[in-house]
Amino acid sequence: MGESAKQREIVRASRSGAFIAADVGGTHARIGLVRRAAGSTAIDVLRYERYACADWPSLTAVLQDFVSRLDGQHHIEHCAVASAGYVLGDAIVNENLPWPVSIGDIRESLGLLGLAVVNDFEAVAYACQFLENHQTTPIIETAATPAVGPILVMGPGTGLGSAVLLPGAPHATVLPTEAGQISLAPGNEREVAILGELARGRDYVSYETALSGPGLVNLYEAISTLRGTPATLTEPADVTRAALDGSDPAAVEALDVFCGLLGSFVGDLALLYGARGGVFLAGGILPQVRDRLLASSFATRFFNKGVMRAFLQQVPVRLMDHGQLGVIGAAGLYLHGSNAH
Repeated sequence: MGESAKQREIVRASRSGAFIAADVGGTHARIGLVRRAAGSTAIDVLRYERYACADWPSLTAVLQDFVSRLDGQHHIEHCAVASAGYVLGDAIVNENLPWPVSIGDIRESLGLLGLAVVNDFEAVAYACQFLENHQTTPIIETAATPAVGPILVMGPGTGLGSAVLLPGAPHATVLPTEAGQISLAPGNEREVAILGELARGRDYVSYETALSGPGLVNLYEAISTLRGTPATLTEPADVTRAALDGSDPAAVEALDVFCGLLGSFVGDLALLYGARGGVFLAGGILPQVRDRLLASSFATRFFNKGVMRAFLQQVPVRLMDHGQLGVIGAAGLYLHGSNAH
């Protein structure tokens, strides 16, 4: 049996029982015991745990702990891992993860027959097709029902992820992207000055340099320099907190700039991918600043695309809580034969 045939057999076997799906980010690893819902393409999550990555020496240790908590009730032979970065040989390459990840070590330590690795936002994008409107928060609403078409899923967290869901039969297809690495484009004179500060000591300034947890700190430091005030905050959570309570003017401006740049970038991506089906915003930051996002220049900057404003007025934008979506998406992609190792 050839390698591709073996992979198909592995995936076929996993459809008959429960298996593990993991969504691994720079801050948290979300692990689920999952199986395909009866008579449906949806995924049932039987058990779910969230781990702080910094508390564990490796992803293997996290997965072993999760399996140990199953008390032998399920014989685990298959696992799907959603992670930022890419697979190079035996390793998942991602500078935002707190430790190196060895595919072979996970497979051997857990005694797996099959292991798949997919992009984290690819997984979230796949899972968004199962969301109901009441599970999300409208950021930009439209009068018309969303058209059938590409759906953009993107959001800032430890990095800046982006993927596109392409509806189709027998199941949807996901286009993973590295849109967060596109060159940062300022939208006004203040942002030009901020870009100048961000470019000091860097050969390249991407959107992720500003639109991520570390990016929010970068914005805060650049704005503090432009204001001539000391940058006393060093963690994204501290900048966010100071922005929301108004205790640091540079932090307040940093979050406002963050929201404005995000609106411009999301509008660009909606045009690039023809996202007639809408936009879902995800990631770990935006749910924490939802009210500020709604009151910000996000919508104004999203629509500010010249003659394409009319197109964007037909594109709904909704905020979703990441939650179990990466786990569900990783499981769904694995069941459809994605990236078995």
